[in-house]
Amino acid sequence: MSERLVVIGSQWGDEGKGKITDYFACRADMVVRYQGGNNAGHSVMFNGHKYSLQSIPSGIFNPNTVNVMGNGMVVNPESVLVELDRLHNQGVTDYQLYISDRAAMVMPWHSALDGAYEGLKGGKLIGTTKKGIGPAYSDKYSRVGLRMGDLLEPEYFAERLQAALDEKNMELKMLGLPTYDFQEVYDRYMEIAKILGPRIVDTSDLINKALLTDKKILFEGAQGMMLCIDHGTYPFVTSSTPSSASVPVGAGISPKWIDNVVGVAKAYCTRVGEGPFPTELHDEIAHEIRERGHEYGTVTGRPRRVGWFDAVVARYTSRLAGIDNWALMLFDVLSGLDKVKICTHYELDGKIIDTPPSTISKLARCKPVFIEMEGWKEDITGIKSFDELPEAAKAYVAKIEELTGVPVGVISVGPDRTQTVILSEKLKNF
Repeated sequence: MSERLVVIGSQWGDEGKGKITDYFACRADMVVRYQGGNNAGHSVMFNGHKYSLQSIPSGIFNPNTVNVMGNGMVVNPESVLVELDRLHNQGVTDYQLYISDRAAMVMPWHSALDGAYEGLKGGKLIGTTKKGIGPAYSDKYSRVGLRMGDLLEPEYFAERLQAALDEKNMELKMLGLPTYDFQEVYDRYMEIAKILGPRIVDTSDLINKALLTDKKILFEGAQGMMLCIDHGTYPFVTSSTPSSASVPVGAGISPKWIDNVVGVAKAYCTRVGEGPFPTELHDEIAHEIRERGHEYGTVTGRPRRVGWFDAVVARYTSRLAGIDNWALMLFDVLSGLDKVKICTHYELDGKIIDTPPSTISKLARCKPVFIEMEGWKEDITGIKSFDELPEAAKAYVAKIEELTGVPVGVISVGPDRTQTVILSEKLKNF
């Protein structure tokens, strides 16, 4: 029987999934990315080197690991080539990578439309990265999108491309944007097909065959649960569902295979882009945490908004995604603070609530109810076990477990792989 582990973001993205997926990817036979696109960057650091990934799975650094870009993703072929070139330049040349033939493609016009639609919103921006992810998903569900497998059939690709351009060029004209020439796009993507074609396969079949053998399989999501199109802070969300619940559809497997979910959460909270953020800080502590934690977007470079740990959000996302353990990230960033706070509930229009409301109008009116705890001054970046933590830090972890009902299975005390403390026996055996 294979071992299956799902790693998801449990806040607003940027929780440190890159490090945790990299940590477990070193031990995995297969790493599967099941949703999102190249708008979801994360950084990985080991052996003194920093690597940035956007759409490529985190197992790319291990030549023995099979990396899969699943059918639930929207794949920008041009971006994949750029990303692979960057990895090659950093010495990462020996890897196994496969792309689902059913994955939707992000085409050049999608980025143009993304920026144009964001511009039409005036001052009420969604905060999109303008990578074309939303328009690509829209075309997928409107059934006018192109898929990676189309590249393997030149005549069929030409037919699908022409049908897409007939519609999209009209849309671009209405928005006053340049249109695309069929032959130029066709020729370019046939060149791409020569490079990526051998990697485009039925990845559902590949994954299911691995599930039937004694393989360790890691499923990694992008963004975070509070950016979920269904359950997040809509409309300030992404265009897919980062939840473990979307793994079966996005990877092409049965739900019965999902049996271990790690929710990645910072020891505080951050958010990039627009939208309500109940525990947000606007003081010197926010600046201090931002600089210590290098809280700037991997893809955009935008400074992240900073707030205290939100147990309301944590309870909500653990319920939705069936989280078995927390991976508590950037714990070391809190060292040196006199006091630390955790949000236990919200106050909405005079009433205490313990789950996020569905509308941003209500969420924007929510006031955080905090408890304050003692901070710790000790440097914890070199610890190897939970017992080595200062008592105040142990109390902070225990309080998160108490407030969320989910045990902390991983504590990260620094950016390197070695600065990871595993508490869960089940995770130690992955």
